[in-house]
Amino acid sequence: MVSRTQTLFPSFDSSLLKNILERSTVVEAKAGTVLMRTGQYIKNTVLVSRGKIKIYREDDEGKEFFMYYLLPGQACAISMICATKSEKSQIMAKVVEDAELIMVPLQLMGKWMTDHKSWYEFVVDTYRSRFEEVLTVIDSIAFRSMDERLEFYLNRNAETNQTNDIQISHQEIANDLSSSREVISRLLKKMEQRGFVKLHRSHIELLK
Repeated sequence: MVSRTQTLFPSFDSSLLKNILERSTVVEAKAGTVLMRTGQYIKNTVLVSRGKIKIYREDDEGKEFFMYYLLPGQACAISMICATKSEKSQIMAKVVEDAELIMVPLQLMGKWMTDHKSWYEFVVDTYRSRFEEVLTVIDSIAFRSMDERLEFYLNRNAETNQTNDIQISHQEIANDLSSSREVISRLLKKMEQRGFVKLHRSHIELLK
């Protein structure tokens, strides 16, 4: 666990790594597990050591709005903010691939910001990168048509997962883009006719 954590979080100094391994809790979470709900108080900051976590918003009717994924070596910036300020979560977090999570207790957050420069820099960089991702999503909504948003979504998904073979259903895409399955299926069919994708029963292959 020591060497793997060091590999995933190379910027952490040895003293910080020691503190993390001694004072944090490692949790296994199966795909489909909801880790964080809107309105919930957050007691831990989440570091991902394995798997994939989906961060999204959910309205009163249960409709989802996809924001970004968390991958190994990354942390949830919103959990950091809410934990530090003892505020309720404004987002949902769900495991989409079986995950291993390092849960850092709330009371250690402030202390490590003071005691460990590498933790401070990691937190600031996490804030910055997540803010940039959210801005990208906002730009996509504000300035792109649905077919452009879908193309952007697929390219972003492929880049995040480092594969052109995307394991996702049309309904899941529709949920993430706040659209309907019928609209997404129709747009994907047009993309296939243009040679941008190849559609399979349970996955989508990007060709360009």
